[in-house]
Amino acid sequence: MIETLVVLVVGLLLVAASAVIAPKLGLAAPVLLVGLGVLGSLLPFFTDFELNPEWILLGILPPLLYSAAVSMPAMHFRREFAAIGGLSVFLVVATSLVLGAFFMLVLPGVDFAWGVALGAIVSPTDAVATSIIKRTPVSKRVVAILEGESLLNDATALVLLRTAIVAAAASFSVWGAVGTFAYSVALAVALGALVGWLNLRIRRRVTDPTVNTVISFAAPFVAAIPAELLEASGLVAAVVAGIVTGIGAPRQFSAQNRLSDAQNWRTVELVLEGAVFLLMGLQLTTILDDVEAAHEGVRSALLIALGAWALTLVVRAAYVAPLLGLLRVRGRRARRLQPRLETLQERLDAAGDESEVLDAFARRGRTMSSGQLSRFTRRVTQGLADIRYFLAAPLGWREGTVVVWAGMRGAITLAAAQTLPPGAPQRSVLILVAFAVAALSLVVQGSTVAPLVRRLSSDDDTAESARRDAAERREVRNVLRRSADGVPAPDRPEGASREELGDIARRHRLAVLAAQRAALLDARDDGVFDADILAHELAGLDATQIAIELRRGGD
Repeated sequence: MIETLVVLVVGLLLVAASAVIAPKLGLAAPVLLVGLGVLGSLLPFFTDFELNPEWILLGILPPLLYSAAVSMPAMHFRREFAAIGGLSVFLVVATSLVLGAFFMLVLPGVDFAWGVALGAIVSPTDAVATSIIKRTPVSKRVVAILEGESLLNDATALVLLRTAIVAAAASFSVWGAVGTFAYSVALAVALGALVGWLNLRIRRRVTDPTVNTVISFAAPFVAAIPAELLEASGLVAAVVAGIVTGIGAPRQFSAQNRLSDAQNWRTVELVLEGAVFLLMGLQLTTILDDVEAAHEGVRSALLIALGAWALTLVVRAAYVAPLLGLLRVRGRRARRLQPRLETLQERLDAAGDESEVLDAFARRGRTMSSGQLSRFTRRVTQGLADIRYFLAAPLGWREGTVVVWAGMRGAITLAAAQTLPPGAPQRSVLILVAFAVAALSLVVQGSTVAPLVRRLSSDDDTAESARRDAAERREVRNVLRRSADGVPAPDRPEGASREELGDIARRHRLAVLAAQRAALLDARDDGVFDADILAHELAGLDATQIAIELRRGGD
């Protein structure tokens, strides 16, 4: 017992130390943690160390994916969904098939089905590993695409893994595989949406921030565990629950609950991410011992892993290149559509009175209700905001290079590899190959992606981005000013005491903050401003509200 506690304490200290030391060494913290884990695997204490993969797939990844989904701007996810969907499904399938053929050729006794199974294991990018890219000055569109891809592609990979294992038993059906994938994702989405909705409904009634946060810790497991029991994707269910929660939390949770959530989940992310990478390194000795005990070549397995890692990059580049071409075509179409939408929005804004707009539509033969007009106006605003977003940050070859190089493997690859059945041919070698691909991806790509981003970034791009952000911040401040002016000044009754006047002023200030928050959230839903700028301003409003409430409590 004492030894286990010592290991846990040392692990926590290593995670904390890596977060501080790694940037000073010019390394990503996950890379340093994997290295420390590998060194730890050489100690006698960790001889035959093996972790049940279910602890990673169901114990660590659901809360990490949930937290990432909560913090991911929903409008970025919507805007980039075409690219995210393609990378999450078609690229995973293509990579698995190509790697399946490769493994069949280079691994004796491994047929195409088992090769595809291993290909599915090493195909998905990892949300935990992709966290490295967030710390670089890369385009926000690239971050949105990579984060969305890593949140969803595990469903494709794990379903494909199960299908390939079934195919190895000669009972494979293409339509059965498609049906299994559709069932897995559809049920996971439904369960995740339900849990997210319940999460919002329950937690908005809980005033104690501590209790609220405890409930939030349970949410990803409440979504993931039933999904897994029903043979759906628990990870996708956790992601959907996080997305629904992230959209509704700013409107339904109190400022104190939001602040408590953010602080506590950042701590959880740091600990769990660090644990994942330490565990990856700690299992190295056991994996190597298994390969040697089976009298299978470690060196040849590592060479195969090197070739597989290179193939993942080649296939990814071959997919991303035409994807960028399609996105450029969409950008040109958006540019042609922009003047029409701008003219339409100007007419809607100039009309002023709603009845006049409805009459104008009626004269053109299109009868609308008030609600339909509101939805139509919002679609115009949202569509124009989307066009400006795409045109302001086009994806060129530099962004495409980062998308290719930043697609790193990690915890999902290692955990999925350990779920291979005991009857798999050369199972220990397959696990070693998967581990080596993940390690190569993380160490080589993870340690070089930040210098690559800096090298590809130009001073002009940085200056233009800064200018655009400054202009948006001015517009956001104007929105805050207008919404504050829309709140009527309170009456100050004669003869009121100082305490009563102070209470009136506090209530007015809170009403102003509520109006400002509502205005920013409406802008968020329309996609008018940058999500990070809005998040910063919303956090500022929360901090101001908490300070006012604390002063009132102190009085």
